[in-house]
Amino acid sequence: MGESHRIVHWIRRLSEIALIGWLGLLFLIDVALAMGFRTWPVWPNLLCGAVGVLAVLWRRTRRVSGFRVFLALSFCVTLIILVTGGEGRPGFAEIGALLVLTVSGLRSIEPVRRAALFSLAAMVVLEFSAWRLRQAPEIVATAFALFVPWAFAAGAGAYLRFQLERRREAVAAVRRSERLELARELHDLVAHHITGIVVQAQAARVVAEQQPDAVIPALDAISGAGADALTSMRRLVSVLRAEDEAARSPGSTLRDMRLLVERFSAGGPTVAFDIAPGIDDGTLPPEVLTTLHRVLQESLTNVRRHAPGAGWVEANLRPVGAPPGIVVLRVRNYGSASDGRFSRLGGGFGLVGMAERVEALGGRLTAGPTPEGAWEVVAECPLERPDPAGARRGPFPG
Repeated sequence: MGESHRIVHWIRRLSEIALIGWLGLLFLIDVALAMGFRTWPVWPNLLCGAVGVLAVLWRRTRRVSGFRVFLALSFCVTLIILVTGGEGRPGFAEIGALLVLTVSGLRSIEPVRRAALFSLAAMVVLEFSAWRLRQAPEIVATAFALFVPWAFAAGAGAYLRFQLERRREAVAAVRRSERLELARELHDLVAHHITGIVVQAQAARVVAEQQPDAVIPALDAISGAGADALTSMRRLVSVLRAEDEAARSPGSTLRDMRLLVERFSAGGPTVAFDIAPGIDDGTLPPEVLTTLHRVLQESLTNVRRHAPGAGWVEANLRPVGAPPGIVVLRVRNYGSASDGRFSRLGGGFGLVGMAERVEALGGRLTAGPTPEGAWEVVAECPLERPDPAGARRGPFPG
């Protein structure tokens, strides 16, 4: 999506090429040794090395099966050499592949217990391969020499797994927080609609006593308000609700967004906020308004926190289509480098929360540097919705 994603992609590609090149070099060393010794126990090392390189190449798509086959082959080769009375040694490519798979397995195999079992199995196979030497002093020295790199590999894999779990927990916490916030807003919106239904029903009862013909429009209004409430609930039905008291307010408005921009401009870079003609509180559904308000707030907070040298900020709200089916909020900050938090490998969690909100409405959120050197956040939210019968309806009514 952005420049940081391309950097991460190329770093991964280059590291993969370097890793395969290193294993290939070890395999060539095994071939040279096999050609020099010309004893049959040395040749199975080439088979183990070749299978090990393939297992490393396939570790992303066939991680468990490739690891299992390689461990079984290495163990069987050692067993055959011991049974037949031959004398050999573990291959360099075989050892390197086992170390790489140990790191990869501990980092990625699910669940953690299964990853730990595979790493212990790799240690057992490595230590058992030292018995190919047959002589006790060499066996002990080789077993210790193999245990040391395995320990480093296991430590590296465990550390990467720890970092991965920390990031997953942080992302889950951000998403949970956003879902609870959305649930509170859903409570507010539905309470607003239900209040209107109750008021309209009471008014219809009073009117029915004097003007029975005027009841039908009131019933239509009640039906529309009920459909709006149902739609709001269906769009956020997957959101978990916090068991706390929520305020009874209908949600954010465009005035709230303007006030947010004014407060930010008073203490930070100047913000040019433009709302296209035809967009008002009546044309945007309440849940979309609250989501856009949150995206604008988070984007401006990121500018103040991570790009304090920004010269100015541009924000605009535009409809797309005729009649409009999507509303797009675009926030750009100029006069500073790309947001450092997002440029680092791994990224931050502000985007996770914003994306959670936008995607809950069926929209899309993107962020990254622009060709002009600005940092841009774009939120696209749909304005159309299915009606209770399942048919498509037009833009939300006011």
